[in-house]
Amino acid sequence: MEPVEILLWWVPPAVVTVVAMAWVSWLGRARQTGPDRSDAAQERFAAAIMRDLPSEVTRQVSAPRPMRERSTGIAVRPSQKPVEQAVEPRPGADDRRTA
Repeated sequence: MEPVEILLWWVPPAVVTVVAMAWVSWLGRARQTGPDRSDAAQERFAAAIMRDLPSEVTRQVSAPRPMRERSTGIAVRPSQKPVEQAVEPRPGADDRRTA
């Protein structure tokens, strides 16, 4: 067995690594991210701005909104009625509980 034959096992992972590095570098390339300022884009924008809104949208916007109660940040539980004891404690019994 030759020593070079053992190194041939490293060829497929090395090729995959090189291809992955090239693909990631191509995905991360510098691209223009600014707004599209072409004439066609400005015409599409103007047409979209001039278009009337659907009546459902204008109805929702013009409807009065209910006033929300201002939150104090404190959780308040509703009050509960006190639970009555079924058995009365014995007279003179100590109310302390011990282990």
